[in-house]
Amino acid sequence: MATRGSQTGATMSTERVSSSLGVAGAVLWKDLIAEYRSKELLSAMAVFALIVVVVFNFAVELRLELARETAIGFLWVVTLFSGMLGLSRSLAREKDRGCLDALLLCPVDRGMIFLGKMVGNILFILAVELVIIPLFVLLFGVPLFQPLVLLVILLGVIGFAGVGTLLSAMAVHTQARDVMLPIILLPVTIPLVLAAVRASRMVIDGRAMDEFLPWAGMLIAYDLVLVTVSYLSFGFIVED
Repeated sequence: MATRGSQTGATMSTERVSSSLGVAGAVLWKDLIAEYRSKELLSAMAVFALIVVVVFNFAVELRLELARETAIGFLWVVTLFSGMLGLSRSLAREKDRGCLDALLLCPVDRGMIFLGKMVGNILFILAVELVIIPLFVLLFGVPLFQPLVLLVILLGVIGFAGVGTLLSAMAVHTQARDVMLPIILLPVTIPLVLAAVRASRMVIDGRAMDEFLPWAGMLIAYDLVLVTVSYLSFGFIVED
């Protein structure tokens, strides 16, 4: 009897996990389909990123050595501001069309809604990275196509999208939502960006692994804290 009870409990637990992941997958699929039809977020983010990269290229055209030294930091500046543009429009679009209220009326875990939105934002930001990283390599000769550099970029995007999804849900309820998001998001992400820049710089400069690992460890720890806190807080934020 005990064995049957434990098997039944395990089956029910597995079904709950599958159902929860199905909710997150449905939210993600909805965002991807909506973006495929409108091209609103990706086009705005990509155009903004391209314009800023071109301006930076002209600004340092006569000093390529300086460009190589500062390119990785500037890559993260472009990522931050293009990402904030996408994060701001993502939740604002949901709010203006009433989709956010409809999602909150569904009897599902709010954390799964957060995960679906977060993964969608990660994919949108990475799509822009696929455009601007080759440009940085081509224009400035920075060797960004290295496994560790790409891993650092991925970890940085995950942490940024995680806390950005939470704070954009908070800012979307304010009147000055387009101004409010950068004000509350940038201070939170400064340690994340610093760790990502330093870790990437260590790899590009060919430093030893013992110099790279502390920054990579800081980045991973910050990701875990940001995503966990955002996941647990999302339900309270959207209900308020």
